[in-house]
Amino acid sequence: MKSSGPLYTLFAGLALGLVMLSLNATTGEGASPSGGAPAATAIPSPAPTRTTAGPSTGPSPSKPAAAKTSYAGRTDDDTAAVSVSVRDDKAVAYFCDGRSKESWLKGDVEDDGSMKLSGKHGAELTGTLADERIRGTVEIEDRPYAFTARKAVKPSGLYRATTEVRGAEIDGGWIVLPDGRQVGIVTRDDEPSKAPPIDPETGAVTVDGEHVTARPVVP
Repeated sequence: MKSSGPLYTLFAGLALGLVMLSLNATTGEGASPSGGAPAATAIPSPAPTRTTAGPSTGPSPSKPAAAKTSYAGRTDDDTAAVSVSVRDDKAVAYFCDGRSKESWLKGDVEDDGSMKLSGKHGAELTGTLADERIRGTVEIEDRPYAFTARKAVKPSGLYRATTEVRGAEIDGGWIVLPDGRQVGIVTRDDEPSKAPPIDPETGAVTVDGEHVTARPVVP
C-alpha cells in the first residue's frame, strides 16, 4: 500500500488556497484593478465663493478749490480806492486813500449777492454783487464813501504784505486798479504812510531798503 502523506499535503495546500481566496473576496472591494493599494476617493472641491462688488469705499475725489474773484474801483468822490476779494460766501475788502486812511474789512456774501463787512473802529462796508461789479458804501470814521468796484483781471486786484523790517512791524496794503494805477498804504508800527509801488506781476516791493513780497488777498 502506497503512503498517503503526499495526498494530505496536497489537500492542505488546496484548503489554504480556498481560505485566502475567500479573504480576498471579503476585504478586497477597495483594491485597484492592478491589485495595488485601494484607490483614493476623490473629495469634490468646494464651489468658488462669489463676491458681489459693493460701492467703492475709497476716498472720493477732492473737491476743487473755489475760484477767487477780485473787484477794484474808486469811491464816487475819487478820494479813495476800494477792492473786494470774494471766494464762495466769504469776502475781504480794503479801503485806502493812499495817504493815511485805510481799513481792512471782512464778512459774508449772501445768496442774493448782498454783503455787510466789518472792520476795526466800527468801519463797515455794505454792498451788492451783481453784473460783475460791486456797488456799495464804506463808512469810515462816521463818514460814508459810495463806491463802484468792477471785476478785476490779474494783475489788478488786492495785495497785502506783513513782515518785519529793521525791527518795525510792517503791514502794507495795495489796490491795483484795472487801468494800472496803484493805491496803497504801508503801516510801520501803527504809523501809516504812502506805500511804494509793487510789481503787480510778482508782488515784489522794496520797503525801507528791504525786499518784500506782497501777495494776493484770499478770503
